[in-house]
Amino acid sequence: MPPPRTRGTALRQRLAELRGPDVPAKALDARALAALAANPGCARRAILDGAGVNKTALASALGAPSAFGQSQFALTRGNAFEAKVKADGGAELLRLVHEKLDRLAEPPAEARVPDLTATGPQGRTARTALELREAAAHPGAWTLLDHPMLALDVAGSPAFLEPDAVVVHPDGSWTVVEIKSFPLLDGSADPAKVGAAARQAAVYVLALEEVAARLDPAPRVRHRILLVCPRDFSNHPAASAVDVRKQRAVTARQLARLTRIEDIADALPEGTCFSPELPAEELTAAVESVPATYAPECLSACELAFHCRSRSRETGAVTSLGRAVRAELGGLTTVEDVLAAARGEAGDPSDPAVAALRRAATLRAEALEAACR
Repeated sequence: MPPPRTRGTALRQRLAELRGPDVPAKALDARALAALAANPGCARRAILDGAGVNKTALASALGAPSAFGQSQFALTRGNAFEAKVKADGGAELLRLVHEKLDRLAEPPAEARVPDLTATGPQGRTARTALELREAAAHPGAWTLLDHPMLALDVAGSPAFLEPDAVVVHPDGSWTVVEIKSFPLLDGSADPAKVGAAARQAAVYVLALEEVAARLDPAPRVRHRILLVCPRDFSNHPAASAVDVRKQRAVTARQLARLTRIEDIADALPEGTCFSPELPAEELTAAVESVPATYAPECLSACELAFHCRSRSRETGAVTSLGRAVRAELGGLTTVEDVLAAARGEAGDPSDPAVAALRRAATLRAEALEAACR
């Protein structure tokens, strides 16, 4: 077996080949990791994300462009709001952390805001770890890390993550801060958006826990994160404490289930490449060489969702109807199999799914007969 360094170098070279010549890698972010963890059985997304393939460009080249993403206006508004929250050395942000999460601590009259500038993601990750270690070694003061860089191992490949902020409390504990531009109306926000923010923050919590585990004693990573949003229709910041223990547990379990990217890459045909510059037929064949696990939830989380949905419908896969339906149908994996079982043409009568389908078909026939009388 080759040494880890040699194995890691070979994997990086293989992933670069999958992206295509001279194509820069698209970094994995927490949003992509949360979506990947929500569908750990999808080898296609795992290898594309692991290789740093730009799935937006890939989807367009396949003729099924993605239809989601933030507008430039939303990005500009979000950046302006974040800058306001962090102004004056993060005074307002720290006040919100103290108010919502740590009222017993001394109010943050002033805080340490270290410079995290470094070369490359590895350098920034090391600088962040150094500053976190420094803060842990000198408890009693507030520390604000603005856009720190964290690393998380995902299926054998490192992902570099950049939370909006991490706050070190006077007791030495660490809190993740998420700053979003959607509003808090009368103290509450859109549950779907809050849920997405919680799943994203859970990824940061996992990465922080890895940093903390390397320190002795290990600082406590708080499982209640601070979500900062505009209040009502103003640009004034408001905050809410969000417990992400459930999201953290689910994300950790799902990421652990991911097949190692190295194993997926080794199973691909020699010469496979996902460069959007390839001819359409060759690119489609390359993408189809990796199995996908499509579900309707992919439409709001993956750039390749429209392509995968089209292929799922062409093959009649029941997963295109949703995971709940797929779970109820047991070994019946295609719509054709389901219809044949309902008509009594196939399937084991002792199978609960087959029996339920035949009973439903009988009731439907009786209802239609009664309606025609």
